[in-house]
Amino acid sequence: MSGNSFGTLYCVTSFGESHGAAYGGVADGCPPGMELSEADLQKELDRRKPGSSRHVTQRRESDSVEILSGVYEGRTTGTAIGFVIRNEDQRPKDYAAIAERFRPGHADYTYWQKYGRRDPRGGGRASARETMVRVAAGAIARKWLAERHGVLIRGYLAQLGPRKIALRDWGAVEANPFFAPDLEIVPELEAFMDALRASGDSCGARVNAVASGVPVGWGEPVYGRLDADLASALMSINAVKGVEIGAGFGAVEQRGSEHGDEMTPQGFLSNNNGGVLGGISTGQDITVSVALKPTSSIRLPRRTIDIRGAQTVVETSGRHDPCVGIRATPIVEAMLACVLMDHALRHRAQCGDVSPPTTPIAGRAR
Repeated sequence: MSGNSFGTLYCVTSFGESHGAAYGGVADGCPPGMELSEADLQKELDRRKPGSSRHVTQRRESDSVEILSGVYEGRTTGTAIGFVIRNEDQRPKDYAAIAERFRPGHADYTYWQKYGRRDPRGGGRASARETMVRVAAGAIARKWLAERHGVLIRGYLAQLGPRKIALRDWGAVEANPFFAPDLEIVPELEAFMDALRASGDSCGARVNAVASGVPVGWGEPVYGRLDADLASALMSINAVKGVEIGAGFGAVEQRGSEHGDEMTPQGFLSNNNGGVLGGISTGQDITVSVALKPTSSIRLPRRTIDIRGAQTVVETSGRHDPCVGIRATPIVEAMLACVLMDHALRHRAQCGDVSPPTTPIAGRAR
């Protein structure tokens, strides 16, 4: 099965299924000499693991990571970093009833049509548990970016179903199970999720992420654009159906006099382009936003067909997130980190010795 790798110089490959023995990955291209331990990866994996609150799937997994290669005496060697995360709470019998029926909105039908067979246990390869590999690889990338370039990557839940959440306090993000940047709205989110879970239905979400401290010059023109690679990586996350860079679709309603980010010797006056111009970073914050669809596996009866093409009904039992967006913030951050590290290495390879004739301006004028 192709399509299991992404990246050019920082290349990530994943393997595994939701109810198989394990998930694992290979992060190839990390420079040598960086201090790295399993604790560095585990910290990020713990942020996305299941069972963290009553609002997400109650599957009980430690998501403990084991580094198999690429680290010696606590430092990266420059060779491929291999790691594995064992599945501990498999319940494949929960999916026996849907083995011959396709869940609407899920990858069941397309996998079956493409490969002529599928793993129905939790969605198999299409399961959101695959994102563990991205988060682990992202932990390596964000540590290298922070130490080498001072890049800070942060994300937050910006909308849960119809409820929009304003960015009021970065410090609140890690203090609640929603990654919401406003503690005052958390009781409202909890009440909404309790009612949603009781109804047997699901909802979508929006997650925003920001990378600060990205130098000017990362990215390539035309086909290797930084924003294009970001869009591709973010769209590859399970359930993501929309990606915005900067103002995104809001640019439709803007005029050129508003959207174009004016410059002064002290910095840019706005950041409607999300820190990318012509596919190359401007030195401003990289801002991205993703829309995640409602969870496809729900308890409510849904019309569908079986593997023989006959009309039937499917109701999904088992343990599922009523909103996959609640645990998506660390995943969006991870993909942002992986793409930025890949482009940092690509820039270093081609243009590492370039001295621009114009001194870079500040990210944004104050």
